[in-house]
Amino acid sequence: MNIYRLACISGTVLLLTVTGCRKPERPEAISWSEVNDFVYQLQNIDMAAIGNTKFDLVIIDYSAAGDEKTRFTNQEISMLRNSPAGPKLVLGYMSIGEAEDYRWYWNENWDRNHDGIPDPGAPSWLGLGNPDWPGNYKVKYWETGWQAIIFGDSTSYLDKIVAAGFDGVYLDIIDAYEYWGPGGESGLNRPAAEPDMVAFVESIADYVRVKMGMTDFGIFPQNGAALSSHSDYVQIVTGIGQEDTWYEDNEPQPARHTNEVIAGLDVFKQAGKLVLVTDYVTRPELIDSFYAKAEAKGYVPYATVRDLDVLTINPGHEPD
Repeated sequence: MNIYRLACISGTVLLLTVTGCRKPERPEAISWSEVNDFVYQLQNIDMAAIGNTKFDLVIIDYSAAGDEKTRFTNQEISMLRNSPAGPKLVLGYMSIGEAEDYRWYWNENWDRNHDGIPDPGAPSWLGLGNPDWPGNYKVKYWETGWQAIIFGDSTSYLDKIVAAGFDGVYLDIIDAYEYWGPGGESGLNRPAAEPDMVAFVESIADYVRVKMGMTDFGIFPQNGAALSSHSDYVQIVTGIGQEDTWYEDNEPQPARHTNEVIAGLDVFKQAGKLVLVTDYVTRPELIDSFYAKAEAKGYVPYATVRDLDVLTINPGHEPD
């Protein structure tokens, strides 16, 4: 029987066996610095199956199907955090560099024929569809209309994740600044695209940690390792996630790419930040190679499939 401390009555500390008006401290809570393995799955999520693993950190969507109807409840996230195989930190996935047409905020009038080209009357922040991921659209993330969807009040994306009891957020499409910036595919050549993304992430962190008072809430951007050149950004994040460092699927990355990414990741590592690396390798010998390379750098590795739709436990690299 677990006994939790509950401080909800002024001047009184009660000992209860059930959760109370605020999230109880876990008897065996894990800290960010203790994480040495993680799992990353966005589709076909089986909370019980993940709970029965020994992974320290879990990255999942805030919803089973990505929509409002299948949002995970606070109770479900709490059970995962306090799962039978050991305590876990849980990050909620949130794309801040692209809009997704299956999310609660989407309006079908924005692209009625789903051709990836916003229709007249769509928000000014909505850009072209991503041909590699149908249903995803580039966004001008510096515009206030988009940022208001991400954070700012009880109806925002971030607030939904916080309300569900997640320990932090995993921010995707951070590297959108490359698309909008000088020489990027958008053709906009926005000089401020990079600092705009830095400011956006810092605003998200400030909102949840200062305004909402969740001082230890985790902020993990995915990709954009080159933003290590911004010391304020490095300090504000809890860690960084990086895809395709050594391999792109089962093909080796060019040495120049790997070296550039590692140079950025090392800045985060040296600043005491948690570095999570995901390579989508499926061949056993490449999985072994990936884990060896990552662990030699002091990073935390996870090899899985790119669709992120299975719970992968790699033989010889099981979570402990």
